[in-house]
Amino acid sequence: MTEQRIISIETKIAYQEDTITQLNEVVCKQQTQIDTLERLTQYLIGRVRDMSEASGQSAGAFSAADERPPHY
Repeated sequence: MTEQRIISIETKIAYQEDTITQLNEVVCKQQTQIDTLERLTQYLIGRVRDMSEASGQSAGAFSAADERPPHY
């Protein structure tokens, strides 16, 4: 191999390593966001269940889903 070809290959490898590092950082940030959103979703699901149970207990046999809209 010629020296120019080796320099060209080393340059391409350096750019690829930089790109891989940048992509890895993006993937790590996205995973952190996904984990946060999953925790928030589970929290909100629990809140909705609690509110549904509380309204079911206070309204007797009917839940909020069973109520008729006000225009009926």
